[in-house]
Amino acid sequence: MDSLLEGRVAVISGGAAGIGGGISRTLAAAGAHVVVNDIDEALLGTAIDDISSAGGAATPVHGDIREAATVERLAEVATTVAGGAVDVLVNNVGDYRPGGRFLRSTPENWRTLYERNLGHVFACTHALAGGMAEKGSGSIVNVSTVEALRGIPGNAVYASFNAAVNTFTKSLAVELGRDGVRVNAVAPDLIDTLQTSRESMLRGRDPDMVRHWVPLGRFGRPDDVADVVLFLASDLSRFVTGQIITVDGGTTAASGWYLRTDEKGWTNTPDQP
Repeated sequence: MDSLLEGRVAVISGGAAGIGGGISRTLAAAGAHVVVNDIDEALLGTAIDDISSAGGAATPVHGDIREAATVERLAEVATTVAGGAVDVLVNNVGDYRPGGRFLRSTPENWRTLYERNLGHVFACTHALAGGMAEKGSGSIVNVSTVEALRGIPGNAVYASFNAAVNTFTKSLAVELGRDGVRVNAVAPDLIDTLQTSRESMLRGRDPDMVRHWVPLGRFGRPDDVADVVLFLASDLSRFVTGQIITVDGGTTAASGWYLRTDEKGWTNTPDQP
């Protein structure tokens, strides 16, 4: 596993902490030189130090990926490190914020969610995928969410933009397949991160309930997602493209079914026997 990406250059947006931090560290451990972007300079510094201390190679690009100047600088740094086209692009940045009822939302809310969840995916891909196509190889991995695959009250706009990420993934996979570029996405759920912490997901409820809510019986970790991204970034997935892979402990498959609290069967009304 520590040589799957040996000699390759991987770009990760929002790659300092949380899921992105797990991805950066995992790809570096697999031998890639990771070019890590993040808006938080302190967290970015910690990620670079962690990777370097573990014997990996990493180059930081501090900045807001929603801004064209940051995307341009990220592309310049990455192509310089690679000496040409990069090998892997992970569009990781996304922002889950409970938005409330759609009828109370505003065009400003929509623009903000577009910039945080979809606009930068277009921009980074447009900046780096051309080089991959010219080289005849590359892997693009977009980070979406399970909320793009089901209805989520109070977050209609957020879910819609992530559904667009999924459709973009599939369409671009078909478009770039003949150029040797694969495009896939991961859709996480219930991952314990700074943004969606275990405490915030539990909200004071009994931690033991997690094994009733999630078929695999626990919350996910950033490395659970990162290992799937590593698979998609490497040649292990050489015949895989256009796929949306849920990394959710089975919640999507369960589709609203939960283990009963008495553990004697299943219910679609959680917290009930």
